[in-house]
Amino acid sequence: MSPQTRGTQTVFITGTDTGVGKTRVATGLLRRLRDDGHRVAGFKPVASGADPTPEGLRNDDALALQAASSPGLAYEAVNPYCFAPPIAPHLAAAEAGVELSLEALSAAHRRLAQAHDRVVVEGAGGWLVPLTPRETFADWVSQQRWPVILVVGMRLGCINHALLSAEAIARRTTLLGWVANCLPPPQPQLRANIDTLCRLLPFPLLAEVPEGATEIEIAARLAGSAALE
Repeated sequence: MSPQTRGTQTVFITGTDTGVGKTRVATGLLRRLRDDGHRVAGFKPVASGADPTPEGLRNDDALALQAASSPGLAYEAVNPYCFAPPIAPHLAAAEAGVELSLEALSAAHRRLAQAHDRVVVEGAGGWLVPLTPRETFADWVSQQRWPVILVVGMRLGCINHALLSAEAIARRTTLLGWVANCLPPPQPQLRANIDTLCRLLPFPLLAEVPEGATEIEIAARLAGSAALE
């Protein structure tokens, strides 16, 4: 597989688990890059958990990425594979009788990269979620040599999940840093948990995202992150 397209910067957003705020961070980053004058594209390679519409299946996360991207981007370019059941992508594809291939996903990314300055790719679930019966997101992202941002959902268990995820990512590619995304209900000892992760993770804290923060607010918090330049 070809590495990252020359002249285009791509970053991959993964999380410590599902439902930890990857889309919030991805759309905030897209907003920040657009504000900096870049032509940007969000990319949700595979989405499971979608509703039928007159235009076809639509996933809420992919729609948010499309809205945050530069104008004119078709839904199918943002989300080439979309499945109705909210289950692991490789299981949803198998249930639909669709064979996913990393080559096809890489080709979809190249088309976006050729027309945009920056591409923000959002995974599904965590770092090691399977894409096919034999290959994971980690396999694909490391082959593409994309740098990664880890979104840590601040809730019970997050320290273990963050440390394990960061260690696994750093073995395969560049981990730019992590984002502390505050989830409801408020985590007891939130400040102490963030401080613990700052002490134990050898990667920069790129932003703390308060519960309920808007896309504009998240973009502003990411604006000072030197690791994203």
